[in-house]
Amino acid sequence: MDPQTLPAPQKALYETIAQKYKVAFEPLTINDIRLYLLRITDLEQILGGKDPLKDVSDFPFWIRLWEAALVLSEFVGGRNFAPGTSVLELGAGLGAPGLVAAAKGCTVTLTDYEELILDFERVSAAASGLDVDCMLLDWLDPPAMKQYDVILGAEILFRKEFFKPLLSLLGKTLRPGGAIYLAHDIRRKSLAPFLQMAEDQYIISAQKKKLKSFEDDKEVLLTRLVAR
Repeated sequence: MDPQTLPAPQKALYETIAQKYKVAFEPLTINDIRLYLLRITDLEQILGGKDPLKDVSDFPFWIRLWEAALVLSEFVGGRNFAPGTSVLELGAGLGAPGLVAAAKGCTVTLTDYEELILDFERVSAAASGLDVDCMLLDWLDPPAMKQYDVILGAEILFRKEFFKPLLSLLGKTLRPGGAIYLAHDIRRKSLAPFLQMAEDQYIISAQKKKLKSFEDDKEVLLTRLVAR
């Protein structure tokens, strides 16, 4: 993908980002959808000397396309959405599932906690020929928000102290009759406690998806939550 072909606003964003970070566009094909995801290629530039092995919270999870995001993207890519379907992606990071939803004709809002992440999402959307909204969202202090037909999240369950704020946010932003789709590495220890907490409010169904690789197979749990 040639950055020079970006629309002027996103080209300016790209140039600002590229002055500070080593970046590249990572192509991603889901069915007949072709995305170009802007990502940082030098991890140390974003870590700033921190050791993520000492504190997992120091790892910038948004810079990588996780297996769970691929599974969720493939799931979204295989669905047919009614015209006008609104989609909210939480903790979007590189934004692949939400961008796939946009390519399927949905009205999409990508959210994350830092403006830099949103700038990457804006450039990726433009590079992929898509139009999405990008919004800063702090789960602990969310603004007034509209409701959405579909809510997506891949690898968003890391801190137990965020579970209640997340459930509160989901309750406020899911439109009646809507559905939440979450995807996580099945080994994620926080996954079961969150789903147990969510059972009071939601009917939960799940399916396992296996991704094969040369290193080791990854199992991802794709869950669907609908309000009781």
